[in-house]
Amino acid sequence: MIEIRFERPDDVDEIRSLNDKAFGQPMEGRIVDKLRKSCKGRLSLVTISNIKVIGHILFSPVTIETQSGIIEGMGLGPMAVLPELQNQGIGTKLVKEGLRIINNTTCPFAIVLGHEKYYPRFGFQRASKYGLKSQWEGIPDEAFMVMILNDSVMKGVSGIVRYRDEFDEAM
Repeated sequence: MIEIRFERPDDVDEIRSLNDKAFGQPMEGRIVDKLRKSCKGRLSLVTISNIKVIGHILFSPVTIETQSGIIEGMGLGPMAVLPELQNQGIGTKLVKEGLRIINNTTCPFAIVLGHEKYYPRFGFQRASKYGLKSQWEGIPDEAFMVMILNDSVMKGVSGIVRYRDEFDEAM
């Protein structure tokens, strides 16, 4: 039996270790730690099985710089599942629950920089279809995706999507 819940302070070490194992390096775990300290608007969920953290997903604020101003939304990532438990639906449940939560807010969009065959199943589409570009050069078009959560807010919106500065070290 697995449970998805909000991150708690006593999950921090397990979340860092999980991200390190899932990504095979410490970069994502460091980003999560930095965001935990500096970003009040984040959404951090964990999957628990037998009182152990086996999955984690983070959503943090992103902006779109348009000609008429700034629109705020959320960026999905990182999302991690213990390597030995991947491909069992744990990540899918985390993504669905995170999107359900942010869809019940005023958030007009979610962005993800991720696997082009994984995220479209949730409704993500190429961001370029909407005139949205990443702040970072060289990002593959098929890997930079958006999910529109509020059509009226996002109607005609185009511009540069900016993640929080904590992500810059990974790019």
